[in-house]
Amino acid sequence: MNRATREPLPGGGLVLTVPDAEPDGVPHAVPSLRFERATGRDWTLLQGDRPLIRARSEGDGCCRDLHLHRLPGHRSPLPPLAAAMMRAGGDWVHRYARWLEDAKGYGPLHHGRWRLSPRTTFAPGIWSCDLVQDWPDATLELLCGGGWHGVLPLRPLPAPDAPRVKAQRKHAREGTLAPVLLWWVSFLDGWLLLDGHDRAAAALAEGTPPACVELVRVPDEADWRATAEQITESHRDMMARLAAHPASPHIARQRQALERGYADVISTLPYDADDTPMR
Repeated sequence: MNRATREPLPGGGLVLTVPDAEPDGVPHAVPSLRFERATGRDWTLLQGDRPLIRARSEGDGCCRDLHLHRLPGHRSPLPPLAAAMMRAGGDWVHRYARWLEDAKGYGPLHHGRWRLSPRTTFAPGIWSCDLVQDWPDATLELLCGGGWHGVLPLRPLPAPDAPRVKAQRKHAREGTLAPVLLWWVSFLDGWLLLDGHDRAAAALAEGTPPACVELVRVPDEADWRATAEQITESHRDMMARLAAHPASPHIARQRQALERGYADVISTLPYDADDTPMR
């Protein structure tokens, strides 16, 4: 892959901007790990030609059930992590970014901007009642708006006493367990567990949610700049209407609130989650 450009973010994250072609000008093929729609209610998650999830939504209205059937064969886009590598630690976000760039046959990266950032805190229930542990079939109750806000493993989570989990539990107790890799999927309002099933099981067995690196598709530059122009135009109109009023403490407070809100929105716009493509 033609190397992506990297934009460092506060807190140890980064944005990868993946070019739309190889150095020789040949356009990138479709990503290996991708969603494809079969019908209006059916979709499939593919890795190469291998289906990993077949899904169908049922019900009427905005709250529907999503029935999933997962199949074996998921290949992690990251290489195996040796014990010595985990004990050595390091910048996992940049390391995972490089491995994802190299994972031509297994990963989801394609043309556009991707944010990778460490994540250590989640809303209550994400790693308990909202962690999908049924295999291979499961049903997600989608909330109004389409999401369910949980974690979906791509292979069965091993038992806490499985030999490979026991070795990882020692790392969890020592604080040397490498983070798992989650992919935020917008139409699920939840995450796919791409790498670290054993590590996730080990952390949970030790009574703590696993540390994570989160992969999120963010808007392309042209898209977020176009949105910024629209927001800026609306902001100017609101400020002009305020300026037409006689000066007063109330108007000054309104002006300050609008300025703060505008600055907050514009500063986060390039890094907000974008829609996950469905081909």
